[in-house]
Amino acid sequence: ALGGHSLLAMRLVSRVRTALGAEITLRAVFEAPTVARLAERLREGRGGMPALAPAVRAKYLPLSSAQQRLWVLYRLEGPSATYNIPMAWRLSGPLDPDALDAAVRDLAVRHESLRTVFPERDGHPHQFVLDPDRVRVVTRTEQVTEDELPGRLAEAAGHGFELDREPPLRARVFQVAPQEHVLLLVVHHIAGDEWSDRPLLRDLTTAYRARREGRAPQWEPLPLQYADYTLWHRDVLGDGDDPDSPQARQLAFWQQTLAGLPEELTLPADRPRPRESSHRGGAVGLSLDPALERGLRRLARAHGVSMFMVAQAAVATLLHRLGAGEDIPLGAPISGRTDERLEDLVGFFVNSLVLRADLSGAPTFGELLERVREADLAAYEHQDLPFERLVEAINPARSLARHPLFQVMVVYLADQGALPAFPGLAARPEPLGQETAKFDLSFDFIEQGDGNGIQGWIEYSAD
Repeated sequence: ALGGHSLLAMRLVSRVRTALGAEITLRAVFEAPTVARLAERLREGRGGMPALAPAVRAKYLPLSSAQQRLWVLYRLEGPSATYNIPMAWRLSGPLDPDALDAAVRDLAVRHESLRTVFPERDGHPHQFVLDPDRVRVVTRTEQVTEDELPGRLAEAAGHGFELDREPPLRARVFQVAPQEHVLLLVVHHIAGDEWSDRPLLRDLTTAYRARREGRAPQWEPLPLQYADYTLWHRDVLGDGDDPDSPQARQLAFWQQTLAGLPEELTLPADRPRPRESSHRGGAVGLSLDPALERGLRRLARAHGVSMFMVAQAAVATLLHRLGAGEDIPLGAPISGRTDERLEDLVGFFVNSLVLRADLSGAPTFGELLERVREADLAAYEHQDLPFERLVEAINPARSLARHPLFQVMVVYLADQGALPAFPGLAARPEPLGQETAKFDLSFDFIEQGDGNGIQGWIEYSAD
């Protein structure tokens, strides 16, 4: 009734596991959405996942599966802006540049992912975490006019990282007036994701406040680091050659679920697809007003679905009406933070799910929501298998022109409007132009919070 979503449900599952020593599934949270009904489900069994804790590390740390894919793309393409995550804020007031420079370095020291490089040894990459004393993340400052600012921001946001030798964090400050600055942070996706924004900004704010007062930040130590998660996640999946391992069972589910998947989603394009994607793109905005948001929430409650499921069904309906057929596979990110001890970390945890919407038989929208709900809940229960492993197993026709298994992504984020709360400074988001595209289309919906409607973006491939 309060408008939960799958990430909150995963947090609940993790809290139940930690506090009660019991296992519960995401499906159970959706099917038994009250305390009393969920308590009944706890009696069904207590599972045994490996404990998540700081790991004993070998000299050469492996990459996570998600990192491995980005490293392969880096070796193919070289430094590229395709997987840059830029964030920019306009800061009004007296900025302390030395405090900010020190705070950015503090951030990299606190989160190992932001000071990890990916060199090769005998043809294989590994995570190499730089010692805090070797971290060289310098916050560069330059003066620009308001007219020059958009171009300089785009240029800085689009500058690629040399992942084998350069930390995946960059900071720039553009001064447009004595007390008017724009702060740009760029994190490579290999070190962060959509759910890393909050811990990143929270820790940067804490460090800036401390450095402005002439002291080092005093914060609680992180329970673990990204490399610990990498090793733990391998244990969770188990040996893929063991038919009883979680990895083998999840792979069997996906192979059955995606059998006969369309090779490519037919979209009403106005030109032939090139032989190789340029990753150039743009974006168009749309807004859903508060009244429409309230109506959508009533619809979601009536059918026992999340707002993401409503968005997914709407996009599937749109593409179906535009001639994409009755079998609509859409990609969706899932946070991957299946344990609450991961929530305060900056890192690349997100996984991609392939969610198939069945529009055969002319269903009503309510019937489509029921189908989407069933398919999504089953997918959430098999979310641990890395997308890269799935592609390898399904082995679709390979092409440099399109994304494998799905070409359209749907993203629904709840109130991501985090801002740096620097003392003495007023902050607001600074627009950044969209010049890259990972998919043919990506429908992104972001709740504005407090019933202020939903901001949407349709990112598109220029190809």
